[in-house]
Amino acid sequence: MEYRAIDPATGTPAARAYAADDEAALERKLQRAAAAVPAWRQTTFEARAALLRRAAETLDARRADSARLMAEEMGKPVAQGLAESDKCAWVCRYYADHGAAHLAPEAIATDASTSFVRCDPLGVVLAVMPWNFPFWQVFRFAAPALMAGNVGLLKHASNVPGCAVAIEEVFRAAGLPEGCFQALLIGGARAERLVGDPRIAAATLTGSEPAGMAVAAAAGRALKKVVLELGGSDPFVVFEDADVERAAEVAVTARMINSGQSCIAAKRFLLHSSIAEPFARRMVERVRALRVGDPLDPATEVGPLAREDLLAELNQQVAESLAEGARCLIGGGRLDRPGFFYAPTVLDGVFPGLPVADEETFGPVAALLTFDSDDEAVELANGTPFGLGASLWTGDRARGQRLAEAIEAGSVFINGMVKSDPRLPFGGVKRSGFGRELGREGIREFVNVKTVWVG
Repeated sequence: MEYRAIDPATGTPAARAYAADDEAALERKLQRAAAAVPAWRQTTFEARAALLRRAAETLDARRADSARLMAEEMGKPVAQGLAESDKCAWVCRYYADHGAAHLAPEAIATDASTSFVRCDPLGVVLAVMPWNFPFWQVFRFAAPALMAGNVGLLKHASNVPGCAVAIEEVFRAAGLPEGCFQALLIGGARAERLVGDPRIAAATLTGSEPAGMAVAAAAGRALKKVVLELGGSDPFVVFEDADVERAAEVAVTARMINSGQSCIAAKRFLLHSSIAEPFARRMVERVRALRVGDPLDPATEVGPLAREDLLAELNQQVAESLAEGARCLIGGGRLDRPGFFYAPTVLDGVFPGLPVADEETFGPVAALLTFDSDDEAVELANGTPFGLGASLWTGDRARGQRLAEAIEAGSVFINGMVKSDPRLPFGGVKRSGFGRELGREGIREFVNVKTVWVG
């Protein structure tokens, strides 16, 4: 068996194929990972930090190649791929600079002569990662996990095999010891079974709800720690006192980034009825000006969807919503050209019960809903099984902070678009998963928080 990406811009197979790991190859990688644990956990924070900084330097040197690979395997516009590579270098440097402090022993006064809490690595962590941010999703796991003294195994999405291999090569070039980070070219079912292997200490998954439930169930049977970052249907709430012009500008970026294929992209735009019409007008103007095209063109803002089945699913969600009463202001269908291109779309007159309101839409489709009061806005924002992020727009920051308390989400951004930042914890509630990545909380997910008591 082999893995070969399909170029989303053309629909044709990539030139290079990657051999899948058979059972013997997988066993060798597991053995190398387990063998690497004792020495790696004993390395100093200073030594690990130096290697992470070298990984950042390697990313800097290879950023153009990485961006091109992302464009060819999953259709990311190359300009966005360059930014993604830069962000990966940032997270490596962040944990090189701050990881030791995040994990420093903490003295606590008790009846002991000395008592403190220390953080020890767990061992081998299996990461099951998605295709939509094929470098960033991996590095936001790998940088803190490696800095904490864990060993990483990456099971990447099958449509980005080159990205998986390239990431392993970054860490190898940076000088990580053998076995400390390896890519596994295996399918999802084998990865699920792998969670139960006694050499695997914990698992993390970013992806779909079904994949998350499968890995969580496997981890539960084996009594192992798991972190899940799943889907999202983030609300972008614009109140009557907001800067409507600015909110509409940011809204287009928040929805169309990565061709709309982002868990934390704004998907439902909740607009106070008094400003709904000017907001929609400005949003449509900006969407009409977007440059859709070849992801290898630096001027492209919206590329193709990553796979044809994703395009078909999105098209069905839009078609059903239009049939049930939504109105299409712009876009609304597949573009007549080779590849998996979907027209940037704005749907008005959306209400709960429509697919674009109730389901996650993974593509360049914005759904506009209206409200008349703060309570109604909060009810609409929370009226989803997801709880990843939310964006609130108001001229009264105190009002924004008050309403943020009522929003059921892992992140609430006031007068800004939701984004992940190495300095801040990231994750969701409800069906968007559990656990946190990034920040102090993220590096502490895969450690043993150990109490030491001295009489």
